[in-house]
Amino acid sequence: MSFRNIKKKFYFVAAGYFRFFANRAFKRWNPRVIAITGSVGKTTMLHLIEQELGKRAHYSHDANSAFGIAFDLVGLKGIYGSKTRWFYLFLAVPIKSIFYKRSEEFYVVEIDGERPHETEFLAKWLRPEVTLWVSLGRSHAIQFENQVKEGTFENIDKAITHEFAMLPQYTREKIYIDGDVPLMVRACEKVKLHHNISAEIVKCYKKECTRYHVHPDHSDFTIGKTKFHFYNPMPEDVTIQLVQLKKLCDYLGVKLKTDFKKMPLPPGRNSYFEGKNGLKIIDSSYNAHLISMEAIMDMIAEIKEEHKWLVIGDMVEQGEIEGEEHEKLARVLMKVKPEQVILVGRRTKKYTAPILKKNKINTFTTLEPREALKFIEDNTTGEETIVFKGSQYLEWIIEKLLKNPEDSRLLPRRDKAAVKRRKNRGLDS
Repeated sequence: MSFRNIKKKFYFVAAGYFRFFANRAFKRWNPRVIAITGSVGKTTMLHLIEQELGKRAHYSHDANSAFGIAFDLVGLKGIYGSKTRWFYLFLAVPIKSIFYKRSEEFYVVEIDGERPHETEFLAKWLRPEVTLWVSLGRSHAIQFENQVKEGTFENIDKAITHEFAMLPQYTREKIYIDGDVPLMVRACEKVKLHHNISAEIVKCYKKECTRYHVHPDHSDFTIGKTKFHFYNPMPEDVTIQLVQLKKLCDYLGVKLKTDFKKMPLPPGRNSYFEGKNGLKIIDSSYNAHLISMEAIMDMIAEIKEEHKWLVIGDMVEQGEIEGEEHEKLARVLMKVKPEQVILVGRRTKKYTAPILKKNKINTFTTLEPREALKFIEDNTTGEETIVFKGSQYLEWIIEKLLKNPEDSRLLPRRDKAAVKRRKNRGLDS
């Protein structure tokens, strides 16, 4: 057995250890579980539900894995840059599980499903009352390549779909899905047919949004007769989350709130910042794969700004399909009709840049964030709206462009481990 396979096997052995003890606290608490899963949009959905349920629920902020959720259930945080913390957690979880108890009515939990069998591991344990499956795309595709090579699934899409579908399989009452995604619909119908589940499958559709307006610093949605207002730009794909939210509140008998002024925006998810010399900055740098790239670029195409710049980092964890996905990315970016594209990373340079240049899109490529920053500083006039999306330390570039330096606390990857990685790359704060 290879070291990689041993490591994978140990993952679930260790996770099972923590689950065994955390389950004591979970059963003692016995909440109504609302589970959120999908390729993108999970954290936004969690924050939306938090606006509706408030203190009636506990939320799994920063905990969406088999380990993180076990730690969360006994009131502990996970691993943040210290390997020695594992020893502490091996001792602390069993002790905390003896007496720790929450009192909220609901547990709203985000489930990532980034590796094979993890969703099933959590679904069998938590057995949610409600599941909200918000999206489906090729996130963490590299994790599922072996399942395709071994013949378990015929392609990556079916492997990822099967993983997410484990959650509906163990859901007891309501399953909310995106009715516009055929793979998602078929997977849920198959689960209902073959596993005889009693939970109702509720399909939500993008067409239920009758009005969508977006600007660099706010956005509005109308779902039926209900108007939702955000104080930051949000992609039209958030329609699915809003429809699911509306139906969830109806099911729970909760009065729907529609103004999200007090909603804390997760870092790197469409945050708006004022930049130096009048620049408008939209930070969506938390993560990126094609489905989230498409959503953000569709949003930017709708914004009525004359000078649109895109700063795009590589889409990582794509494995053998990275070339295909980055070539598709080029066509996604062209829909925006950008004034300038800045590509940071070897994958965008190799696969995306040639297509953009062939189509006469102004394109600057680099492997270094410092060079991207210098290009922006040397070539902008202050009238530009700059969108950041992808990996390659884009948050460091944004930090250097902020009008108000204190806004840097609202950027993603502020933890010690991320700061250390930037420092090792020569990107000191």
